[in-house]
Amino acid sequence: MSVDADLLLDWFAETARDLPWRRPETTAWGVLVSEIMLQQTPVARVEPVWLAWLQRWPRPSAMAAASQGEVLRAWGKLGYPRRALRLHEAAKAIADEHGDVVPSDVDTLLALPGIGAYTARAVAAFAYGRRCPVVDTNVRRVVARAVHGAGDAGPPSTTRDLADVAALLPDDEATAARYSAALMELGALVCTARTPRCVDCPIIDGCAWQRAGRPAYAGPAKPVQKFAGTDRQVRGLLLDVLRGTAEPVAKARLDVVWADAGQRDRCLHSLLVDGLVEQIEDGRFALPGEH
Repeated sequence: MSVDADLLLDWFAETARDLPWRRPETTAWGVLVSEIMLQQTPVARVEPVWLAWLQRWPRPSAMAAASQGEVLRAWGKLGYPRRALRLHEAAKAIADEHGDVVPSDVDTLLALPGIGAYTARAVAAFAYGRRCPVVDTNVRRVVARAVHGAGDAGPPSTTRDLADVAALLPDDEATAARYSAALMELGALVCTARTPRCVDCPIIDGCAWQRAGRPAYAGPAKPVQKFAGTDRQVRGLLLDVLRGTAEPVAKARLDVVWADAGQRDRCLHSLLVDGLVEQIEDGRFALPGEH
């Protein structure tokens, strides 16, 4: 099985988005920050926050010196704020244990707090040009279609997915890293989930899905994620109050953000459990480290 490397790399060289974390001057720390921020968050929302973040904290040690509250405040509305705390923990480990330099090999990256299989491989490939499979949702979809002739990748399997992509990588390390980025870009821009732009695909002639007549995905329907009315929305509203003030706030300030007291209190408790909010001795609430 194969996805023509020359065709894909030529297409990537001509059409790749000019994203700031792809630029030559970007450090491995900048790549790591981008990969954490981009998880489940669109590029357009990430870019301005990433630029401000790297200006404020250009090295892991700079971020490690900040409080958790400062980090959560800077995270703003990117969503899934536990990512910010995990990145803060990783920054401390990099500063303390690795001389303020993001490690370059997958195993060492995996040993950092909060760094999983995808992020470790993405940093190794995109920051250091290492030959290692980088698999996200977009890559899984491209491989499912172009290699296996399926309309969708189906349920993930880390072992199978990594083996599939590893088999496609060119032997040269730097070329393999660009190939990984190109696969991801193809899935994000052309081989999309709902309306693939096959006419613009550089590898359409070798695509197994095209040859099979573009069969529809036959697996179970994927649930549509909603936001309005969910605990995610309520947690975000509670955090917005705390990010908007430098002082701890009384519970009455938090109670006004959501009418359903049961859901609101449940969400506040979950924020306390996750370490995203702290309650001080007088009963008021604050971001961690800001009282």
